[in-house]
Amino acid sequence: MRTFSSYSEALSCVGQEVAVTDWITITQQQIQLFADATGDQQWIHVDAERAASGPFGTPIAHGFLTLSLLPQFFDGAFAFAGARLGVNYGLNRVRFPAPVPVGSRLRARMTLQQAERIEPDGLQMAWAVTIEREGSERPVCVAESLIQSYGAPH
Repeated sequence: MRTFSSYSEALSCVGQEVAVTDWITITQQQIQLFADATGDQQWIHVDAERAASGPFGTPIAHGFLTLSLLPQFFDGAFAFAGARLGVNYGLNRVRFPAPVPVGSRLRARMTLQQAERIEPDGLQMAWAVTIEREGSERPVCVAESLIQSYGAPH
């Protein structure tokens, strides 16, 4: 994990890959819990028997489940010393170029694309996030994520 001592330090990293996270494993239980929470019970996600004869040969994670891992990846990637609050401000672009079969191991690569100070004491950042699946050449999610941080030293 990278800890920034100030917003100025983060500003100096614009255009650079800042973090590569640890791997996490996607389980069928996690997929089912996401399906239950969102109401998306499509068989390709939750019916292992039917999914075995489907296009991927196994259940796959919801694209939005993969996207919902962004906060976990951010928490493990970087922090601002002294910040009192971090806020998910939104997304500009999201794509799911490849599936996430159950049992996949995922990690994120994070590049700081833009950063600007916001009032009264914050920093807004645009992060290019590429979520990779172990053993796959294609990413499973590519997103531009907007994050705001408040209260760290300038």
